[in-house]
Amino acid sequence: MNTEQEKLHPINGIRLSAVSAGIKTAGKLDLVLLELCEGASVAGVYTQNAFCAAPVALTKKHSESHSPRYFLINSGNANAGTGEQGVQSAIDCCAALAMESGCDTKQVLPFSTGVIGEELPVDKIKAALSKAVSQFNSDSWHDAALGIMTTDTVPKAYSEIFELAGKQFTITGIAKGAGMIKPNMATLLAYIGTDAEIPEDALQKLCQDAANLSFNRITVDGDTSTNDSCMLVASGQGELKYSQITDKEKSEFAQALNQVFEHLAQAIIKDAEGASKFVSIEIEEGENAAECLQLAYAIAESSLVKTALFASDPNWGRILAVVGRSGLNDLDIAKVSIYLDDVCIVAGGGKCPSYTEAMGQAVMNQSEIKITVKLNRGSFSEQVWTCDLSYDYVKINAEYRT
Repeated sequence: MNTEQEKLHPINGIRLSAVSAGIKTAGKLDLVLLELCEGASVAGVYTQNAFCAAPVALTKKHSESHSPRYFLINSGNANAGTGEQGVQSAIDCCAALAMESGCDTKQVLPFSTGVIGEELPVDKIKAALSKAVSQFNSDSWHDAALGIMTTDTVPKAYSEIFELAGKQFTITGIAKGAGMIKPNMATLLAYIGTDAEIPEDALQKLCQDAANLSFNRITVDGDTSTNDSCMLVASGQGELKYSQITDKEKSEFAQALNQVFEHLAQAIIKDAEGASKFVSIEIEEGENAAECLQLAYAIAESSLVKTALFASDPNWGRILAVVGRSGLNDLDIAKVSIYLDDVCIVAGGGKCPSYTEAMGQAVMNQSEIKITVKLNRGSFSEQVWTCDLSYDYVKINAEYRT
């Protein structure tokens, strides 16, 4: 994971700032602004939680009718479960930034993350806006990554300069999230920018596809946040013009974008609340993608599997039990094989004859583990990333508001 400020490449056409508004502990960065150049394309994917936060609803509404110029992000307060007052609070903050910067209120997209059910401290945000606007800088990605954190222990950021069709382009992104993670779109908050010129319809597809292969493949606890938002910005200020490259080159661009999304998604799992292990769940030889994901998430979200992982206990029976109760139609257990890394633990309906406890223990002692299930009933495969479930996860969430 790349979190060092000097390695986060600026994106021409995007400036950022991060200040303390006093929403979190005094002095901590908790208000982040992104300024987008005129003509920038913006795409986004959002939470599918029916109780979506007021800023999410407003961002979706503003995005439909205006070309966004600013992202207004606060941490420490989710402005979710706050009813009509929450919507008005988000509008008031957007209007204040619009007045400060000279744009239309609807050109400001608001985002919030933090405690659900508490009123947004509008006055604190308004009071900090002038300072935030005065500090805009193209090199402030690292501070922005810090400013959007809640229970995260480290900032999540990644940046690369790529070359395609003889043209250079840059992709830089930040994300936050450590708990309440099972995105049905993206993650809690993620902002990725590129200097390539990309039409909005193409950008939206790129964003959705990249999110599906990254943020939509992670789970910490199976809980989908009310505030999930993942935004992709193409400033158009670089050398690469998406509409002028071949289909093959467009595919290569998508691979580069997916690389950045995947790094950020995995960084969230590696910093998951209380986690000590990064776990890949791979389902192979399935009848279709849906059943592969169904089984992958069943294993990834099993409390019994996750606690065994935390204890480094090769209790393979817990994985076997999940496969059996996951709801796959007409599952022939005699055809199923299960692996810890490359160690086969289950085959032919029971423990693999070559398996020993020592082999399983060696894998479970690692900080990164892969669990593979081969269904032997098709050609589809899917992958999900998760973590273990520790004492600290319970402690962090039990004491979240104290």
